[in-house]
Amino acid sequence: MKICIINGSPKVSKSTSELLIEYLMPFIKGNEIVTYNACKTDFFKTQFSQIQSSEVIVFVFPLYIDSINSRLLRFIIELEKRGFENKNINVYCIINNGLYEGWQNHVASDIMKNWCKSTGLTYGQTLGVGAGEMLPFLKDVPLGYGPNKDIGIALQELSRNILSLNQGEDLFISPNCPRCFWKIASSFYFWYPRAKKNGLKRKRLKDKVRLREGK
Repeated sequence: MKICIINGSPKVSKSTSELLIEYLMPFIKGNEIVTYNACKTDFFKTQFSQIQSSEVIVFVFPLYIDSINSRLLRFIIELEKRGFENKNINVYCIINNGLYEGWQNHVASDIMKNWCKSTGLTYGQTLGVGAGEMLPFLKDVPLGYGPNKDIGIALQELSRNILSLNQGEDLFISPNCPRCFWKIASSFYFWYPRAKKNGLKRKRLKDKVRLREGK
């Protein structure tokens, strides 16, 4: 089976989407797999012919304001313009976001489903992953265990549907840890360091939150 994986992350490297592709690969090994980064390369005829001749396309990308980022949008618009003579292609999506809840990805999932209807392709399934920015810190934890328990189970189900060309109910998952723990860990290991890197202090961030809440 020929599977085309499209990384839709605008990050140059070390993105959560890249990590999720690494997680998926062992589940679909033994097939002919080609990978493109929709946000890095210009679109060529050779790329389109590779995508056109695939039986499966898997889009892996981050959520951007409840939607998809502009570079990925440009990519799928170009695909639609060129058209698909081969309509026997199944499309699957793995979408991650920085919020705790995986279901926050449902709007982006609907966008991809509507794109499939417009292009005449078959939509297979969505895996929506919450707390995506947490995953790189957990990459040493085996899938199916601890905080990575549900993502391991979900990837198994998704890969079974990919390999059998079946459709399935959308899967929206959050990490297997309390939300309060995620909130503390994400603040101290991600948001605070990023704010400091950009010249912001915690007090200013908290003042912004109070102002927004009207306190």
